[in-house]
Amino acid sequence: MTVVTESSTAHKSPGFVLKPYLAEQVRRVDAALHRLLPPEFEKPETIHKAMRYSLFAGGAKRLRPALCLAAAEACGSDGTEALPLACAVECVHTYSLIHDDLPSMDNDDLRRGQPTCHKVFGEGMAVLAGDALLTFAFELAALANGWPRYDTRALVRELAVTAGSRKLIAGQVADLEAERQQVGVEQLRYIHECKTAALLTTAIRFGGMSADAPPEKLQALTDFGHALGLAFQVIDDILDVTQTSDKLGKSAGKDLAAQKATYPSILGLDGARQEARRLTAQAHDALRSFGDEADALRALADHLLQRDY
Repeated sequence: MTVVTESSTAHKSPGFVLKPYLAEQVRRVDAALHRLLPPEFEKPETIHKAMRYSLFAGGAKRLRPALCLAAAEACGSDGTEALPLACAVECVHTYSLIHDDLPSMDNDDLRRGQPTCHKVFGEGMAVLAGDALLTFAFELAALANGWPRYDTRALVRELAVTAGSRKLIAGQVADLEAERQQVGVEQLRYIHECKTAALLTTAIRFGGMSADAPPEKLQALTDFGHALGLAFQVIDDILDVTQTSDKLGKSAGKDLAAQKATYPSILGLDGARQEARRLTAQAHDALRSFGDEADALRALADHLLQRDY
């Protein structure tokens, strides 16, 4: 295993300010989603209301789209070409949250600070809203122009593999099967590589692809996304046992109640925090070939780590 030190962050420009940058990216993504998604009044109105309810819930942070746009910028683009792909990833992410919260899955009543989709629209409509968002994501991906190194077919396939039975769904299956079981670190890592890191990595790869990034840059972004995705999940596990539901915008302590395997339950809180720091440093190290153009990615990595502090 490569040892990564704090020196990995040395390239980050001290002048970069994340908060206004992130606010602008959220504005861009929300505007694009409002424009592209079917309006509430289009028949059948109920499904479009349910889709928009979950997609535009007040606590939505648009992390994955922001990472997509930041990755595009790191490769020399302004992110405009990446917007349909950023929106596609957010639709897949929101679909996964709707389905995760269902009574047959994690059975949660709160998401992004609001009642979950099935609590407002009923379980059947929530299933369909998730299905519709997942399907719509491919429509959005097909809107991308394609580039010399990455045509539209490659983009659609990338999203399909990420959302399918080998990645996102694989992680959910493994997570369900691990409840009330003795799970080691390797199996837990597999769950979160599939359930969390895969989609986050694809968001970042989409940004690089939209800028027609050469293979070595795309690989660096992939390595960054993989480490960051795992760090994100470790921190999420920590927050589940250290924060309140009001702070999280979702039900706190639900992993413990469901007897799920988590990083704190296996490594302890101090061990989990150390692992989050190690993975974040690894993410920074993956960007060592980039200059100031990757400052947004570096700042986002640090921002995610600091959620626990």
